[in-house]
Amino acid sequence: MTYCVGLKIDRGLVFMSDTRTNAGIDNISTFRKMHVWSEPGERVIVLLSAGNLATTQAVVSLLDERSKAPTERMHTMLETPSMFQTARMVGNVVREVINGSAAEGQRAESYFNASFILGGQIRGSDPRLFMIYPEGNFIEAGGDTPFFQIGETKYGKPIIVRAYDPAMSFAETAKLLMVSFDSTLKSNLSVGLPLDLLFYEKDTLQIGFQKRISNDDPYYRTISDGWSTALKAAFKNLPDFEA
Repeated sequence: MTYCVGLKIDRGLVFMSDTRTNAGIDNISTFRKMHVWSEPGERVIVLLSAGNLATTQAVVSLLDERSKAPTERMHTMLETPSMFQTARMVGNVVREVINGSAAEGQRAESYFNASFILGGQIRGSDPRLFMIYPEGNFIEAGGDTPFFQIGETKYGKPIIVRAYDPAMSFAETAKLLMVSFDSTLKSNLSVGLPLDLLFYEKDTLQIGFQKRISNDDPYYRTISDGWSTALKAAFKNLPDFEA
């Protein structure tokens, strides 16, 4: 299982993903689920992946190879004219890979399914954020839906819904996402450290702060321990039920 979040704020975009993949309790591995294509001054594109590992790796490999092959008669991740067209291209590749893997063709419930969060900015347009489904179609984040989650989403969603504010700073957003991920890690062993974090600041057209967060990261430990303590204190301060 996986947990990935892409979140849109006034200052730009924030991405976080875990790195655990497993096929049973005795087969646990670490794989990067955050992938970045950039051309400073022109574009920054970030892709988060969840689902069947072979499918997600095939999608990313195809996108990467086509970006390096000048003879391909198609747009690449470094040539698409807009983020919308980039989302369409990724969706087409997702459909192509799953169709080629599933014996009876692509189905959302297929063992080979995968979903993606795509975000970034291309010069001349605003930052945009999309969620791409196994079928290859996609939706875009907006004012009513400013963030997307893929993978094991249910444990980390409540804190984002309650605390999100579009005016948040990058530091505040990182704190919010760390609480969300910590709640997920404590509830589901199939999501695990290390975590990958990336900030993209609007209109800079270059990768911002990027960090891998391990279990011994002092700030992560402070957030994890502090959140547990704060929850216990808040629970004790609530009025008791009167029968």
